[in-house]
Amino acid sequence: MAAKASLDMEKAKQVAQTVVGDVATVVHGALTYIGDRLGLFKAMKDAGPLTIAEVAARSGLNERYVREWLGAMAAARYVEYNAADETYTLTPAYAAALADEDSPFFVGSYFQMAQAAVTVAPKVAEAFAKGGGVPQSEYPPSFFEAAERNSRTRYQHKLIRKWLPAMPQVIEVLNAGGRAADVGCGGGRAAIMIAQAFPKARLVGYDVHPPSIERARRNAQEAGVADRVTFEVGNGTDLPADAFNFVTTFDVVHDSVDPVGLMRGIRRALKADGTYLVQEVNVSDKVGENLRPMGKMVYSVSTLYCMTTSLAHHGAGIGVAMGEAKARELAASAGFSRFTRLPVKDDFAVLYELRP
Repeated sequence: MAAKASLDMEKAKQVAQTVVGDVATVVHGALTYIGDRLGLFKAMKDAGPLTIAEVAARSGLNERYVREWLGAMAAARYVEYNAADETYTLTPAYAAALADEDSPFFVGSYFQMAQAAVTVAPKVAEAFAKGGGVPQSEYPPSFFEAAERNSRTRYQHKLIRKWLPAMPQVIEVLNAGGRAADVGCGGGRAAIMIAQAFPKARLVGYDVHPPSIERARRNAQEAGVADRVTFEVGNGTDLPADAFNFVTTFDVVHDSVDPVGLMRGIRRALKADGTYLVQEVNVSDKVGENLRPMGKMVYSVSTLYCMTTSLAHHGAGIGVAMGEAKARELAASAGFSRFTRLPVKDDFAVLYELRP
């Protein structure tokens, strides 16, 4: 029997303080979610120093709650506190991250997603003990709304400007009126933005989540492209054959129930000279290379949603940290002969170009 290690009291104290700090981050995240949901950050944007009463008045919220909320934001350094005149300022940098949904740095929707995911944690805990998983139907609508807000930021600043230009043949075919499909389209933001950028193109979005398809149809109507973009409930394995010049999946393969079946269905749906763009999260499949805040978030979200929703249907349960080697393996199994990692630098996304 191995000897019991002695406890380093100072080290234990430091660890306990670190863990308490993490607990503070969790509960502070709940208040940040409230600030995002109720428009508190937007109320402070570009306003300069504000008193508690002024923040309450600008947001139309209860002053006592706003006081406590501002204390939390000041302690987290999300707002700057001036003790001399007891004012609070949302700086331009934090406004870009939390108040401006058109900013390329906007991440406020992550708090909405985290809040929704945490509500499902007890059911995920049951799966730890019993196996299986938690299906999409158990998640609140706000989870999928948050995912759409997240994707909108990325697509608005990267999809048309950086990602598609890395594939000149795709630009050419879309300009010429080609047909494209987005599988796992969620609220349809990618398909809608492609339709807006390429007026001659025709697009179809597929998703297994009916409420997301309903939202995508509304979004297309509001964007004025419903005559060129349609949305259907479907999982991508039974797409029409030889139908599309271009197919995309954005953060979809890693949480697919049958990733090889999905990619094989997409290959059948592509024309002989077609292109399949796979976007995944830019993390390694090796734990030792993910020991950073991004890895902490990725493994947590993967457990609370991506992996468990696949396992709920006896699926592959790959999880977010799929890595390039797994992507190549899946592509080869699905029958793709060409696999290229696109030379696009992105802290959050990695792009693979697959050809039949």
